[in-house]
Amino acid sequence: MDIEIDFTKSAQDNADYYFSLSKKLKRKSEGASIAVKDLEAKRSTVEKRPVQVRQVKKIEEKKWYEKFNWFNTSNNMLAIGGRSAIQNELVNSRYFESKDLFFHADIFGASVVVLKDGADAPRNIREEVAQFAACFSKAWENGMSSVNVYSLKREQVTKSKEKGSLGTGSFLLEGEREWFKGVGLELCAYKELEGQKPSIVPISTCMAIGVRKYMLLKPGNMKKSDAAKLIARKLNFSDVDYIMQHLPAGSFSVKE
Repeated sequence: MDIEIDFTKSAQDNADYYFSLSKKLKRKSEGASIAVKDLEAKRSTVEKRPVQVRQVKKIEEKKWYEKFNWFNTSNNMLAIGGRSAIQNELVNSRYFESKDLFFHADIFGASVVVLKDGADAPRNIREEVAQFAACFSKAWENGMSSVNVYSLKREQVTKSKEKGSLGTGSFLLEGEREWFKGVGLELCAYKELEGQKPSIVPISTCMAIGVRKYMLLKPGNMKKSDAAKLIARKLNFSDVDYIMQHLPAGSFSVKE
C-alpha cells in the first residue's frame, strides 16, 4: 500500500490526517457490513415466502348455438331453441334449414325449437326434442305438468307475405302437423365427469343414455335462482349463472 506524505506538513499533522482517514474508512466498512447483513436478512425472508403462481384462466370459445337454448339428443343430434321472440325469429330465419324439423308447444309463449338434420329422425329422438320444447314454454312458468307439442317441416313454416301482418317470432303454419300429446315437463341435470360442465336435458334423453345419478327438475315452488344454487352445489359446480342460463323460466321442484 502506497502512502503519500505531505512535506508541507509536520509528521504529526500527516499522522493525524491518516488517523482521521482510517476512522472514516472504518465507519464506512462497518456501515457496508451492516447493509450486507440487512440485505441477506431480507433475501432470506423473501426466499421463505411461498411462491405465488398466477393462474391464467382459459377463455373458452363459445359455439354458435350456445346463445340459444340447446341440447344434444341421445344419438347426439343438435336441437336449438329461441330464448325470446327475437331469437325465435332468428332460429326460424337463419338456422331452420330444409333437412331440419320444427317443434313448438301448443301454448302461447314457447321456444321455437329446431332439430338440426332432424327431418328423418326416428320417433324416439323426436319425442326427446318435443319434451325439450314442452319444458321451454309458458307451460313451465304456468306450473303445468304436461302440454301438447307439434312438429313441422321447413316448407310448412313461413312468414306472412303481407309486411307487418305477423309480429316478431310469429309464423304461418301450413299442412298436417305431427303431434306429441301430453308431453311431461321434466328435465334432468347431471354431470358425467368432474371438471365438466353440467348437462340439463329432457328426462327422456337421460333415460335413453342411461344416466344413473341425476337431479330431476319439474315445475314447483322453488325460485329459479334457488334451484340453480342447489343444482350447482349438488353437482359441485361453481358457475351458478351457467345453470341459470340453461333453465326455463318459472319455479322448480328439484329431486335427486
